[in-house]
Amino acid sequence: MLSRIARSRTAAFRFASTQRRLASTKSLRETLQEVIPGRSRSSSRSSQTVVGDVKVENIIGGMRGLKAMLWEASVLDPIEGIRFHGLSIPDCQKVLPAAPGGKEIIPESMLWLLLTGQVPSTEQTRALSQELAEKGELPKGIKKAEYWTYTLEDCINLMARLPALAARIYRNVYKPGQDIPAIRKDLDLIGNYSNMLGYGGNESLTEYLRLYIALHGDHEGDLVGSTLSDPYLAYSAALFASRRALTLPPHSLANQEVLRWQMAMQKELGHLTSTHEDIRAYLWKTLKSGQVVPGYGHGVLRNPDPRFIALQEFCQAKPELKQSPIVDLVNKTFEVAPDVLKEHGKTKNPWPNVDATSGCVLYHYGLTEFKYYTVIFGVSRALGCLTQLVWARALGLPLERPKSVSMDVLEKLVKQ
Repeated sequence: MLSRIARSRTAAFRFASTQRRLASTKSLRETLQEVIPGRSRSSSRSSQTVVGDVKVENIIGGMRGLKAMLWEASVLDPIEGIRFHGLSIPDCQKVLPAAPGGKEIIPESMLWLLLTGQVPSTEQTRALSQELAEKGELPKGIKKAEYWTYTLEDCINLMARLPALAARIYRNVYKPGQDIPAIRKDLDLIGNYSNMLGYGGNESLTEYLRLYIALHGDHEGDLVGSTLSDPYLAYSAALFASRRALTLPPHSLANQEVLRWQMAMQKELGHLTSTHEDIRAYLWKTLKSGQVVPGYGHGVLRNPDPRFIALQEFCQAKPELKQSPIVDLVNKTFEVAPDVLKEHGKTKNPWPNVDATSGCVLYHYGLTEFKYYTVIFGVSRALGCLTQLVWARALGLPLERPKSVSMDVLEKLVKQ
């Protein structure tokens, strides 16, 4: 057994010595640029090779011992112990460069070995040490009163990049293979967004997107940002944590549900012949089936949503929208639905919210991919969320940590 270990160490040592003799003065980045392509090609050539089987004990035993993961830097052998790219610890002690005047391995040479699989030369190790030293100083501390200035910079950068990211999502999903136009410095944020989506030539849709995104910019609420997370983490966490709110009614999918409902009504009643009585009958049909009328009602508002009114005014100012059958149906529904809902008696707010018309206008202008409406919603909400982050830092707001209670405590509070 000992002789096998000795032979293995000798072979590894010879390999490492050869690698070291052939080492150049290339930087760590340059060395990796040479190493990575070869490893990638090797893994792709053998992708269909079977390397083991799966037993029940693997499944219920947490996959212990199952060869099912790739870990490039090291392998733990039950007899020989840890090996770094084939080199044992004694091997590493013999071949890895030490500090000037020292005898022991330094982390820089180990890092080089782990990243590249090669033993660095003394010159390469010194260069890496110098690079780490140059980048090692901590940034100077800032006063708490100045936090907002750095947060503002991050927020502006994030807001500037969101349209390009959202446009890339649209192109990847719905128009793959098409290049995204470069950002134009002479256009506003949404002008560039519309252009990158492929609708730059549609000035009416671009104008509508400007209004839509501005009106959807804020809706209260903050939590993650109060932990002093940077805007990138805070906003991505907010989108992820609220994914159900962003993909299910009564929130972001609401305008899609309205559009589907309006189109179903349009199909049943006819494009141009729908009367107020026809719409009234369809509304009652919807309610008696146990469904709600999408686009009507709001958790807080008890009057028509001002955002809905603003979008309606936009529609009235555009001749093509005034002639649109789907927009005309939205208008007629607005004239009938509140009275029906009041008569029905189960709706606290019988007035339309912004979703009652927003998706229909997008659809009219050719942006017909329903699922993408959620992404537009995500772009718009950044306006308010990022604003809150800046002010939270400026005012030194504390961590938001509401008190939680159990059901027993809640029942006692109710009885009191």
